[in-house]
Amino acid sequence: MKDFKPILIFVLKFIVVWGILLILYNLYLDQYHSENKPDPYSGFIADCTVSSLNSLGIESRQLVDKTRPWIWIGVNEKWPSYINEGCNAISIMLIFVAFIVAFSTTWKQTILYILGGLIIIQIMNVARIVLLNYIFAYHHEYGKMAHDYLFPAILYGTIVLLWIIWVKYFALKKPIQNSDEQMA
Repeated sequence: MKDFKPILIFVLKFIVVWGILLILYNLYLDQYHSENKPDPYSGFIADCTVSSLNSLGIESRQLVDKTRPWIWIGVNEKWPSYINEGCNAISIMLIFVAFIVAFSTTWKQTILYILGGLIIIQIMNVARIVLLNYIFAYHHEYGKMAHDYLFPAILYGTIVLLWIIWVKYFALKKPIQNSDEQMA
């Protein structure tokens, strides 16, 4: 049992942190979804998506659905997709954070890595939604494959890569001893 203690501690920390974050996220969502309104963070993702598409020269706009907690994205007078809470990547961000905390080092290093990782995930997610809207608007026949397989693989692959970097270069890295300590 002693050999498994580090693994059990990791799993317990992961489940506790993820569970707390998930409960808080659902409380946040309930405030908006009970009134069929999209949450503000999903609105932010829609804003980023439309701004990115427009900056690429693709005429875009958004429209809040009045009956569901969705935000429709319009591309050149087509409405190829909508953004809901499942598109904002918060659910996978919670898993990312729980893993990093479960393998935490110093608070400063852990928090900085979490912030950097969340920024990378955010950028990847907005790029994913921008590309999906382009594909849905101009190459609809590839939309399902891109939405269901290609982009989830890229996004989850990015998170796994961030986890590997965290474990290899931060969490399991031994502190460097100065030369006086090495001599003793």
